[in-house]
Amino acid sequence: MTDLFISYAWTSFEHREWVRLFASQLHLLGYKIKIDESVEYGSSLSGFMREVTDSKHVLLIVDENYVERANTLPNSGVGLETKWISSVYNNKPSTWLSVLFVKNSTHKLPKWLNSKNPKGFDFNSYQEKNNFPGSAQIDSVWRWIEGLSADKSNSTSWAELRKRAARLERIDVLRDPANYANPALKGNIKFYHNDNRCFTIGHGEYEFRISFSARSSTGVYVHRDSGLKAVGLIPTQENDLRFVYAFLTPSRSVEPDKGQSVVLMNADGNLCVITIEEVQYGSSSPEYVRSYVKFSYEVLFFETN
Repeated sequence: MTDLFISYAWTSFEHREWVRLFASQLHLLGYKIKIDESVEYGSSLSGFMREVTDSKHVLLIVDENYVERANTLPNSGVGLETKWISSVYNNKPSTWLSVLFVKNSTHKLPKWLNSKNPKGFDFNSYQEKNNFPGSAQIDSVWRWIEGLSADKSNSTSWAELRKRAARLERIDVLRDPANYANPALKGNIKFYHNDNRCFTIGHGEYEFRISFSARSSTGVYVHRDSGLKAVGLIPTQENDLRFVYAFLTPSRSVEPDKGQSVVLMNADGNLCVITIEEVQYGSSSPEYVRSYVKFSYEVLFFETN
């Protein structure tokens, strides 16, 4: 269902541009907005009319041209919308419709609304007073849509809401699975292992889900409980990768230090070697430092004996 239907007159290009910018501000707040878009009056209007009259709220952007069209041009876009809106107005709650006055300093209304006393928002500019509509007016419209009191004594400031939204989005970004996977069969990774349980490298039968945890400022634990069949610490700089499978053990984890390598075997029996390049041990004093491990890896392609 549409949260807000906006009715306005195409008074000028500048006015249409202003209305669209206003609508975009409300859309940015998460509301589903219905505006003229590409509606051709006279075709498929019954469905469009239902969408207008079924909207949770209706906002009339009333400049003087809007008033004239609503009163004297029944077949114009404004005239048709006025007919639809007025036909259901008495069956709607008093909070359903509101009026936004712009370039209409005397607050003129269409005739059918004169006796209704709808809620109104003053978006007129008063240049002689250096008084222009801004965030306070947007806030008032938002409070009307949400059914909140005009009394802001218990309200949360937009600055605080922005900070909360930014915190939530940052956490969602950190949790995005795309941050913790690389389908390449060879590469280098920097992995913040406290932010996610494991990092996935490779793909298909050559996929390896690697789980790390902090151990010291020079080393980490590499666990096999993320889906690996076996892990093994390679104690020397083994040059012949054909024989690294000999270091595999059924142990739950191994403890490589910086510069050491680990061989991994997945559930398909394929092998991968990772080398620990750098370790950052996390700390919360005097300031928070995130734990991470940098490692290089290579998925191996040869038969084992």
